[in-house]
Amino acid sequence: MGDQNRDLFTSKFGVIAAAAGSAVGLGNIWKFPYIAGEYGGGAFLFVYLGFIIVIGLPIMISEFMIGRKAQKNAFGSFKALAPNSSWRITGLFGVIAAYLILSFYGVVAGWSFHYAAESCLGNLVDKTPQEFESLFVSFIEKPILPVVWQSIFMIVTAGIVLLGVQKGIEKYSKILMPLLVIILLVLVVRSVTLPGAEKGLAFLFKPDFSKFTMDGVLNALGHAFFSLSLGMGTLITYGSYVKKSNNIGRTAFQVSMADTLIAILAAIVIMPAVFAFDIAPGKGPGLVFITLPNVFQQMPGGQFFSVLFFVLLGVAALTSSISILEVIVTFFVEEFKMKRKTATLIAGSTTALVGVFCSLSMGVLNTSVFMGKNLFDTLDFFASNVFLPLGGLLIALFVGWYFGKQRTEEELSSGGRFKVNYINVLFVSLRYIAPIAIFIVLVYGIVENLEIYLELDIMPW
Repeated sequence: MGDQNRDLFTSKFGVIAAAAGSAVGLGNIWKFPYIAGEYGGGAFLFVYLGFIIVIGLPIMISEFMIGRKAQKNAFGSFKALAPNSSWRITGLFGVIAAYLILSFYGVVAGWSFHYAAESCLGNLVDKTPQEFESLFVSFIEKPILPVVWQSIFMIVTAGIVLLGVQKGIEKYSKILMPLLVIILLVLVVRSVTLPGAEKGLAFLFKPDFSKFTMDGVLNALGHAFFSLSLGMGTLITYGSYVKKSNNIGRTAFQVSMADTLIAILAAIVIMPAVFAFDIAPGKGPGLVFITLPNVFQQMPGGQFFSVLFFVLLGVAALTSSISILEVIVTFFVEEFKMKRKTATLIAGSTTALVGVFCSLSMGVLNTSVFMGKNLFDTLDFFASNVFLPLGGLLIALFVGWYFGKQRTEEELSSGGRFKVNYINVLFVSLRYIAPIAIFIVLVYGIVENLEIYLELDIMPW
């Protein structure tokens, strides 16, 4: 259906490395460890894995299938598979989500590059916890330095995407993903051998059902969905580069399990180390940029492991960012007939420009708010709570009710080459379970934020 001369991934490992790289990002490292412990450890993990299999995997399979069948970008795929219909707006949501996410994602990724450099220079040693907090806050509020690091990160991202699918994305994914796993395993060994590390492992894995509330269920569902890079067009775009000889169902399973395993390994790195030194685990950026530097300086060989960790963080950010930028670039190339170089320069520079304002919203522009949020948090909110779940919901409905079982099975089997014994289970999820669950998460995310606005009396009207 698509361009017969389309650039394709050359190997199965290339597909898995690129797709897993897209799924593995900053959220696996700084969000998963804390929420797993906060909502009951093993109890949360059990439900999280269930959602990965029942909801995340079916939507991932659907995205791969849509992309490979159409051999188009996220927007063009729906235009090709559902001509003269409104379904193409689903792909447009993915492109918009990619734009929003990359704009603020590059800012945080720049922070990781900065901290890797600071670790190499030995500037993260001999400091008190208060000094680490002050160091982080003063850094992100600066008008120039964070923008410099964000720009460096975006240039590296654009450089890889500019090289194309095989020479850029696939080649560097094959290098970066094994590097990420090796660094993780080294850090895991160091973390679990620290005295007192068992407290952190208990925090993560010991089931505590008293902490596992309905809020925990919704967080497990939300994180399972978002951690797989669903709903933003990346897997549709990557799916369009997958050969017919590739078993999509098996690949999707391998990617989802790789993403989950890396999230668990990251948690094993972080929490035992934190508890070994009796430091309270923080959330989000505070955990990574304030708590962990304090941990590293207290352990033998701390500077070395600090460098490894922040390089790991940068690699995880990079494997995700190249997939997000590729969504936008492929959209420009195919829908506006741009050359890849032009499309990459426009997409990279415009997202970086918006990212500059996101960075400045932490400091000199922090008084410019919308509904109580600065620009960084506003883009994060709309991407995570609106566009991603809405995109995932529409994808489930599209495959489950419009595209249909027969055409889906034909594509997943590559014309009868592979068995698709899971087709009936897949469609139960796509038609009923996934739409209902995603709709609940979508409404919950919006309502929860509205309640915060009402409590703070900052509604725009």
